[in-house]
Amino acid sequence: MIQPQTRLNVADNSGARELMCIRIIGANNRRYAHIGDIIVAVIKEAVPNMPLEKSEIVRAVVVRTCKELQRDNGMLIRYDDNAAVVIDHEGNPKGTRIFGALPRELRQFNFTKIVSLAPEVL
Repeated sequence: MIQPQTRLNVADNSGARELMCIRIIGANNRRYAHIGDIIVAVIKEAVPNMPLEKSEIVRAVVVRTCKELQRDNGMLIRYDDNAAVVIDHEGNPKGTRIFGALPRELRQFNFTKIVSLAPEVL
């Protein structure tokens, strides 16, 4: 569960290393974001000499959460960290590589470009 002020790792090579959630896109009074939700975040840590810089406001999609995700067949999926992928307004990732495993539920939310770049889909 991601809420405002939550820090997330970045799971791509866009140039950002750490994000902080400042808003959840969707209904105006949603408290938490889960896997597949789009958030507005600020970059807290960035790689030098990259297009994205510290204190820049970006959109990102949540791809991993420490809070477990329950599938229809009863399986629970839980990750070790909270992570997001930086996207543009069309939903395409700004980076060209994705790091770490992603859940296949992202395909249902029409993030097929992110899923195709991932090395492993659970």
